[in-house]
This record gives sequence, structure tokens and C-alpha cells, in this order.
Amino acid sequence: MKKFVPALVIGLTAVLIGLLLSMQILTTSGSDQGGLVPLAKLKSYEQQLKDTREDKEAAIAELIELQERLSAYESEAANDDAIINGLVADVDKYKKAAGVTDVAGPGVAITVKNPENYDQYTSSGDVITDNSELLLNLVNKLKEAGAEAISINENRIVHSSEISLAAGHININGGATAPPYYVKAIGNPSTLANALTIRGGIIETMRNNYGLTVNITQKDEVLIARYNGVVSFRYAEPYVAE
Repeated sequence: MKKFVPALVIGLTAVLIGLLLSMQILTTSGSDQGGLVPLAKLKSYEQQLKDTREDKEAAIAELIELQERLSAYESEAANDDAIINGLVADVDKYKKAAGVTDVAGPGVAITVKNPENYDQYTSSGDVITDNSELLLNLVNKLKEAGAEAISINENRIVHSSEISLAAGHININGGATAPPYYVKAIGNPSTLANALTIRGGIIETMRNNYGLTVNITQKDEVLIARYNGVVSFRYAEPYVAE
């Protein structure tokens, strides 16, 4: 609506100029056609012509000013839009980095299960739970390979996430979890897969040393939900230079 107002003023001004010129032409050509014009009337016509020219010049000057104001407004609006768009893009970027928004993209899906011969009712220990550091190492390898977002059993991994053993189960983001573990990561699929499956890498270790069943699949699209916890700071505060 704001952009429409200056354009409307310019249009009305142009119409007024046209009407003014038309009226002046009709006035000066409406009498004494084909005859001599008296000196007094000639001077009157000259004055009318002078006034018309002055009015025309004033109208043109006003039109130019309105056009300049419209150009300045459009330029200012464009700058404002660029600033706002930049701020929105920054906010989106930091929300993604903080894990507080749902994200999607290419990546990998990994399934980690206890050994095939493991029986949770007869076995004295849970292999994955007893070796919870394996999940932590898996997450670290994904980060090293450039993963931009990671989740384990739909728990988004953020800077404050913990993967720890507590009372016979693995805690992730403060909540108890249980195998099997479904790990998702967004990033370059081949880069992530190669980083995990290299000889002597984390997946080979999990399979050969612990008997875990680990499957990894490269995907064109992986969906990872936002972090649903609360991020709070007890000690860190924004720094303001004096």
C-alpha cells in the first residue's frame, strides 16, 4: 500500500498538467480567430502564456521531486527487505545449528542391535548397554565426518546432549533408552558411510569385537526431529565489551 501512494500522486500530477495545458490552449485560441488581435488583449495573452509556462514548469518540478521520492522509497524498501531477509536466514541457520527445528536432507541411517544370539531373558548383561561408549564414539565419528544433524532413537543430539550409563540403561538427553538403537545423520551420504566403515573403524569394531549387528544405509532424504528438551545456561552470559 505504501508503494502505491507515491505512484498515485505522480499519476494525478501528470493528469493535472495535461488538463492545465489543455485549458490554457482553449482559452488562448477561443476568440479573435482570423483577425487582428488588439494590443491590450495581446499583452493579456502573453501574460497568460507566461503564467501557463510557469505553472507547467512548477508542475514538472513537482513531478520530478515525486519521482525522486518514489525512487528513494523503493530503494529504502529494497534495503529493508534485504536486511530482514538476511536476519531471517541467520535465525534459521542458528536454529538448525542449535537443533531446535526439524531438518531433512541426505544422509545415513544406522541400526545397532545386540548380537543375534543374545537373549535378554537369559543373558546376564546387555552388550550395548554395558558398552555405552560405543554409541558415543559413533556419534563423534559422524560429527568428524561432517554430520550436520544427528539423532538416536529420535533423540536429537545437540551440544548439551549426554549419552551415559545410568541404572542399567543408557540415558540420552536425560531419558532412559533401550536397544535396538536407530541412529540417523544428515550430511554427505558417502562421506559419512566411508568414515564409519573404514578398516578398523567404529562399525568394524562394534561387529568384530562385540558381536553387535550393525547395518548402515545411505539415503537421499533423512528426517530428524527437533530437540524437545530445554536448553538453559547457569553460568554463561552474553559478553558486552566495555
